[in-house]
Amino acid sequence: MAVLEKILEIHAEMAEWRHDVHAHPETAFEELRTSALVAQKLESFGLRVHRGLGRTGVVGTLSAGSGSRAIGLRADMDALHIHEKNTFGHRSQHDGKMHACGHDGHTAMLLGAAKYLSQTRNFDGTVHFIFQPAEENEGGGREMVEQGLFEKFPCESVYGMHNWPGMPVGQFGLRAGPMMASFDIFEIELTGRGSHAALPHTGVDPIVAASALVQALQTITSRNIDPVEPAVVTVTQIHAGDTWNVIPDAAIVRGTARAFRPEVQDLLERRLRELCAGVAATYGAQVKVHYERRYPPLINAAPETEICSAVMQAMVGPQNVLRVPQTMGSEDFAFMLQAKAGCYVFVGNGPGEGGCMLHNPNYDFNDQILPLGASYWANLVEHTLAAKA
Repeated sequence: MAVLEKILEIHAEMAEWRHDVHAHPETAFEELRTSALVAQKLESFGLRVHRGLGRTGVVGTLSAGSGSRAIGLRADMDALHIHEKNTFGHRSQHDGKMHACGHDGHTAMLLGAAKYLSQTRNFDGTVHFIFQPAEENEGGGREMVEQGLFEKFPCESVYGMHNWPGMPVGQFGLRAGPMMASFDIFEIELTGRGSHAALPHTGVDPIVAASALVQALQTITSRNIDPVEPAVVTVTQIHAGDTWNVIPDAAIVRGTARAFRPEVQDLLERRLRELCAGVAATYGAQVKVHYERRYPPLINAAPETEICSAVMQAMVGPQNVLRVPQTMGSEDFAFMLQAKAGCYVFVGNGPGEGGCMLHNPNYDFNDQILPLGASYWANLVEHTLAAKA
């Protein structure tokens, strides 16, 4: 059966938790209310609770039987800086912040699994329920690992899950090896010499240089990267000038670069720096480049991927477990997978109609899949840490 009966019984309760978190979104490292709610729920289930790892992270620990094996299950808790356009009762109460990626649902599903497992204890070993802050852009997963997550809470493997709009309810997706791309960011400051807009020959125009640079950066993926190698260079911001008749002193260009292999990341960064230097010299401007590697590629271990696939197939049938294509999106669960073997999976969130896609102001997590996600977590624990006969 896809959904465990005892988890189905707490469906409404999980939805209440989810709506509460959705209505009170908190962004990176500010998840004080959310982490307090998570900790309170875990303690009420009888788990040992540790607070403060990764600043606002929470880890709940549950043991059963006499086994020494341990695994980790991770959910993210943070929201995004988006103005929500939904009008339902649980819409955001914090203007300019919104759960537009479903982390409210991820939190509720993992809490549901923790409640079920605390009542049934049909496993032999230890489960660490990892509630992580700051997945969006700020690397809360990295902070938790650097602050000793797996030293304080030893795990042989660690697992993550994300809802996926566009995938039907009742389906799961996963793949072994690289599944999600790296996340690098860049900021390029081009400095010229300001002048009157009617007298451009008396200055050095950084806007013209920036415009040429945006075009040049597109040649990295089209002419420097092997055509069959996935890579992205995207300019997302240009800032320059304040009025109609003044050529400004400087222009700022910002964006992101993504790949699946470190060698490609190296090439992306090298060519970006070379093009910046070349374009600046061509237009007589000065240039400063800040390039930062935020998240590594997310790489699933083959054995753990097979374990997850077997659990899913037992739940929903082989036809509903998809080998998904790689995505250029990124995920800081990658830091946990660098430290421990494990697997990150997608759970279908439905068609994504009416703007209900990730990072969209009309998005809302599908409450219908709460029992399915929680059952997956519970089944994964009972399969991986099978109780002795």
